[in-house]
Amino acid sequence: MARRFQGDRLVLASHNPGKVAELQELLAPYAVRCLPAASLGLPEPEESGDSFLANAGLKARAAARSAGLPAIADDSGLAVDALDGAPGIYSARWAGPGRDFAVAMAEVERRLRAAGVGMAAAPAARFVCALALAWPDGHLECFQGTVEGTLVWPPRGTHGFGYDPMFVPAGRCRTFGEMTAAEKLPLTHRARAFAELIDACFAATG
Repeated sequence: MARRFQGDRLVLASHNPGKVAELQELLAPYAVRCLPAASLGLPEPEESGDSFLANAGLKARAAARSAGLPAIADDSGLAVDALDGAPGIYSARWAGPGRDFAVAMAEVERRLRAAGVGMAAAPAARFVCALALAWPDGHLECFQGTVEGTLVWPPRGTHGFGYDPMFVPAGRCRTFGEMTAAEKLPLTHRARAFAELIDACFAATG
């Protein structure tokens, strides 16, 4: 049985403002005060894992150990079928040190063309999110969610973050970048992983 979260403070072990905002929104119904890692001066550990789950776990454990509080960490990214799952765990690194996702999206399009896959074919892809909840004693609970979709070029929309403007979730005609936060959030890989985490580790308060 998973360990239940029973505290009133939770570190959000991410320095990505978009991810922090989504986690804060997802945690809003629960009696927990969210403490972003940046506000606590916590460093970002090196993402040396070989999977989303491994990276989420190491980030959550590092934050929980440093803050002395339970911490939740996200590791997520885009996996493109025609690129053998790339960029995958390297999704943020494709954006370079400046985290310029216009560069990252252009690299996805360039590699697809190099692989002989035209964007007109709506290449299949998915967003993957791993969430890890860690306690200062090192205990860890991990969960994963995915959302299937296709890619478009050029990118569309100015909402969201990361690869959102080039990703159309299955069954929809607009990219995540064209959706408002309220429209996008229930459809995301992060929301799906979060639902698993809530069922296992949290109790609703209202």
